[in-house]
Amino acid sequence: MNVVSADRSETSPMPRLSVVVPVFNEEDVLPLFAQRLRPVLDGLEVSYEVLTVDDGSRDATPAVLEKMRREWPQLRVVRLRRNAGHQNALTAGLHRVRGQYVVSIDVDLQDPPEVIAEMLSLAESAGLDVVHGVRTDRSTDSAFKRWTAGLYYRLVRRVVGTSVPHNAGDFRLLSRTAVDALTELPEQGPVYRLLVPWLGLPSGEVTYARERRAAGRSKYPIAKMIRLALDSITGFSAAPLRVATWLGCAGVALCVVMGAAVLAAYLWGNVVPGWTSMFVALVFLGALQLLCLGLLGEYVARIFTTMQGRPAYVVTFDSAVPQRSRPYATTGR
Repeated sequence: MNVVSADRSETSPMPRLSVVVPVFNEEDVLPLFAQRLRPVLDGLEVSYEVLTVDDGSRDATPAVLEKMRREWPQLRVVRLRRNAGHQNALTAGLHRVRGQYVVSIDVDLQDPPEVIAEMLSLAESAGLDVVHGVRTDRSTDSAFKRWTAGLYYRLVRRVVGTSVPHNAGDFRLLSRTAVDALTELPEQGPVYRLLVPWLGLPSGEVTYARERRAAGRSKYPIAKMIRLALDSITGFSAAPLRVATWLGCAGVALCVVMGAAVLAAYLWGNVVPGWTSMFVALVFLGALQLLCLGLLGEYVARIFTTMQGRPAYVVTFDSAVPQRSRPYATTGR
């Protein structure tokens, strides 16, 4: 259940373009981001808003955003009470934007803001609802990051389907139709790089070279990358459960073979007890059972989270909502 109030200001006109920017502990890179993004948007000569979602930052990010907001009239600040995660912060932004077209982009400047103009032009000229930003050059990433990213996309494309663009992250343009469709989905733990292709709306791609992070440290360590992969697979496919079933069948088949071998050894009189085969069999079967239980637990955890019905994020501040009408907090799934 989604309970959202004051998501969109009724007194403000609908801009042509909205830009959603999730932010978490980015005090160093925010001024650099604004220096590159603002000239791009001003040069488009369309009405726009930039909605930054402060995902519970614990550094000077809130103060930097307030200073930027005083100098940039089109900048809007939404603040979450606690860190909800990148995808949930993006959800909070999508629920509040007003634009006819919406671009989501990270603040680290690895995805160049200059590509936004090409995205908007392609969407308007071709009548597209989705324009994906696809990274054709990732040479600025480490070899490990490129390898894990390639493995992730190969895996999700095999499990979810080839509709997922290869090397397309969360830098994309959406039409108002696409945004409304996404916000109506009762999704828990959304992974938008898979949800957006699932909608099946007319889409296109623009390519670009991924740049180095402008400042600060990455907010996606290996643990979050693994969590994203698990959410991607368990949220869109029951294939892991089928893997557990096939592993169980393989384990049973192996036990039958081992049983036949033991019986043959008994008939041939070779009954000298050996601990090696028994030890290997016990370890193998134990690991197999734990793996199957772990896969099952991922799905049970998702059911448990859904049944709890707790909001995925809590908004405590929205600069577009007049002070007198601001609720104490608004929640979203």
